[in-house]
Amino acid sequence: MDTKTYDLGIIGGGPAGYTAALHARKKGLSVVLFEKDKLGGVCLNRGCIPTKTILHSAEFFSEINCAGELGVVVENAKVDFPAIMARKDAVVEKLRRNLELTIKNAKIDVVNAQAHLKDRNTIEADGEIYKCAKVIVSTGSVPRELPNIKFDHEFVLSSDDILSLKELPKSILIIGSGAIGIEWARIFSALGTDVTIVEVGKNLLPIADIEVSKRIERMFKAKKIKFYTNTGVENIENGTVKFSNGETLNPEKVLMSVGRTPNLCEKLEGVEYLGDVSGGIQLAHCAIKESLRVVDGVAFDETLVPSVIYGTPEIAWVGAREQDLEAGTFEKASILISALGKSHCDNCTDGFIKLLCQNGLIVGAHIVSKEASSLIHQVLIAIQNKIPAEKLREICFAHPTYSEGIFEIL
Repeated sequence: MDTKTYDLGIIGGGPAGYTAALHARKKGLSVVLFEKDKLGGVCLNRGCIPTKTILHSAEFFSEINCAGELGVVVENAKVDFPAIMARKDAVVEKLRRNLELTIKNAKIDVVNAQAHLKDRNTIEADGEIYKCAKVIVSTGSVPRELPNIKFDHEFVLSSDDILSLKELPKSILIIGSGAIGIEWARIFSALGTDVTIVEVGKNLLPIADIEVSKRIERMFKAKKIKFYTNTGVENIENGTVKFSNGETLNPEKVLMSVGRTPNLCEKLEGVEYLGDVSGGIQLAHCAIKESLRVVDGVAFDETLVPSVIYGTPEIAWVGAREQDLEAGTFEKASILISALGKSHCDNCTDGFIKLLCQNGLIVGAHIVSKEASSLIHQVLIAIQNKIPAEKLREICFAHPTYSEGIFEIL
């Protein structure tokens, strides 16, 4: 076997891998990047980007159906599901080609083959040996199955499978109400599919602040999205789903979205494991920050990673949840989005902004609002830099905006 040498070897070309590769090259290091599938990882190819592209089409169709409320007449609007999926593919392909070009221009060697880590400094791929002064493993994760329910990729679908649908199902059962489940419930509901969600937790989106969960439940009831909480799935047989409460359902499709499992690999001392495979927070932006910490030494507080769920309205949070804090040790301030003039201009009045404070400092923020994905970062900057809540009152927020809601509740 031939042997090649590099300063850095990276197995996995997702957000953690390609970020580490690009920043290492900026430092003048020689880099080899191994990717057996497609550059971009889950986020670009089977996660964030394709899902949000489909979601945008669904939300746009929903807005068209409400156009009459805004004085705009739109007749005979309909869903062309194959066209929606084709646009999704085109967006993913465009972004992937841009990434491939960026990697090529950075003079990063890419090996499109299965890579095997032999020891902390040795990688074998496609019959060749690569000696690397440092190795990063960022091989991502795969959709998780339940012990009693397995993917058959036809009736019981994973979040990968759902992106390859050719036709819009008339009905779907979504198992699990994390970010993936909530977003796909919004997509299918907006496109006219009959949606049911089953969640073993006490509330929908159990990872969120309790008030966020309750608001989502209220929104879903208004949209006629059916859901069961404190309920599991006992079995699926011949197209019939039996719930733990004894009820049954016969949906056209089932989407199982109960989390993701890190791709199995033996962990070696001296090797960096970044992104989903590390077993930590499974978010692309977290993986990117992990890479910057390893390659550039940029500090990163893993307790302050924002979460965002897309759709109308957006949902975002960071820091402590109300149920995590001891009663009497914190102050809560909130405002309904309907109190803001901009929400009425936009015909998007559902939601709230909620801040949790201790000793004059914001320790948690929970937002359900249009533009929540942007609003959360304004608060995050204050939390991470320990800017007293009172100091935010000195900032001049533009009017009318959603941002001024932060000022109004301080």
